Amino acid sequence: MRQITPKQLHDWLSDPNRESPVVLDVREDWELEICSLPDSVRIPMNSIPGRHQELDPERDIVVVCHHGGRSMQVASFLVQNGFTNVYNLSGGVDAWAREVDPTMATY
Repeated sequence: MRQITPKQLHDWLSDPNRESPVVLDVREDWELEICSLPDSVRIPMNSIPGRHQELDPERDIVVVCHHGGRSMQVASFLVQNGFTNVYNLSGGVDAWAREVDPTMATY
């Protein structure tokens, strides 16, 4: 598992010459109602053990949560289960709002 900053993820998602990663948001539904990254796949952290087979283990996956703690745990779980290209969004959506999209709601 590698770390990725909000700026690095933004640049990656904006690059037309590079396949975008799967952005896996592991927050709870109530959190997603407040804010989320566009086109993210939503699987709450507690559902990952039973649903990780829905993800392609060969794709680049960036795991996202509020501040980066839960996503780091999920990213580690994915790596332990054969996923090879997993990133944790450092600082989570909170850092994304501060560093990339100041119009995003925060909590």
